[in-house]
Amino acid sequence: MNVEFVRFALAGGLAAAVNILSRWLLSSFVRFEIAVVIAYLIGMITAFILTRQFVFERSDRHVRSEATRFALVNLVALAQVWIVSVGLAEWVLPWLGIVWQKDLMAHAIGVISPIATSYFGHKKFTFG
Repeated sequence: MNVEFVRFALAGGLAAAVNILSRWLLSSFVRFEIAVVIAYLIGMITAFILTRQFVFERSDRHVRSEATRFALVNLVALAQVWIVSVGLAEWVLPWLGIVWQKDLMAHAIGVISPIATSYFGHKKFTFG
């Protein structure tokens, strides 16, 4: 397996944990759908710092350019995370009769869903 992808998955896993924990905390104050977006932004900042530091070699771009490109790739991923998370929580899991911790399960699956598209987006576009 590609060492770079493993480092990306580890950095992403830590950022995903930050994302999920912050969504869980935010859900006490705002609706699930909104908490998913805010938590995603918190996780994205975490992911940028970790990915830039430990995964990909630095590009010739300024950090602001890398951050902008990182955000663009993650806008696509955010759409994927939101659709998967909300779709599972609101329709699929209840239809399957799963109601216990459905938001947590749906969000965890949603956060994991863009790993391949994000990896290639960041490898080619953000840091390439």
